[in-house]
Amino acid sequence: MNAIQVLFSDMSKHGEPFRHQFANGLDAYIIRLQIEGNCQALVEGALEDIGPGDMLLFQPGDIYDLRIDASEGKPFSGDYYIYGTGPGMREWWERRQRPTRTKIAENNRLTAVWQQIVQEKRRLDGGDPDILTPLVWSLLLLIDRAIDDSREGSSPPAYHALRMRHYIEEHAAEALTLEQVARYTGLSVSRAVALFKEQYGISIISYAQQLRLARAINLLEHSPLSLEQIAAESGLGSYAYFHRLFRERYGMSPGAYRRGR
Repeated sequence: MNAIQVLFSDMSKHGEPFRHQFANGLDAYIIRLQIEGNCQALVEGALEDIGPGDMLLFQPGDIYDLRIDASEGKPFSGDYYIYGTGPGMREWWERRQRPTRTKIAENNRLTAVWQQIVQEKRRLDGGDPDILTPLVWSLLLLIDRAIDDSREGSSPPAYHALRMRHYIEEHAAEALTLEQVARYTGLSVSRAVALFKEQYGISIISYAQQLRLARAINLLEHSPLSLEQIAAESGLGSYAYFHRLFRERYGMSPGAYRRGR
């Protein structure tokens, strides 16, 4: 794993006019995710409005110009950013074409890793490179996935479906309801159910069940938990329900699957 040097990383908020500019070109990589409010940034030679969900990627040599004008009725702008360099950053960047701007769906897994990087960097010693490098690599790979997913969500209906999928993946082990999934995207239950099925060819409930069964398989193979505990940990509730779903999908009971390992 090639090393990555994190020069700066933080979650910033601006309630006053602010400008950050590298008129002669960057000397490192900048990755920035707008999470609240609005700003403007130079994207491929043109100043564009940047809103929540906009991921910005810049490489050394790019002209960088970020502007926040709180006088436009937008009282603040909030973002995560990382400013870094090193052979690992270069390796990641050169793996594929990098769009300067991509609208990504809300992704708690990505921001959770970003928060860990920020916390590590805030240490008095500036953070341990042996910890920061794998954390940043995790972030970069999650960014790649988010950008790939954004191609699925290129239309408003697809974007809503992608947000629902992320929400289901994050909460499948909980007592998830259709009402919760619909509320997360601001849709009615009937619209959310129809849109998800149209986009992915599977119902919300069936997708959640697949995720829960996949987690149950992993626990059966790698944990000493009892079958009742696995049912609870995977979000399937009672063992009777777990047993029925497992047999329907795999043609055997969970206990038989575990004994056959």
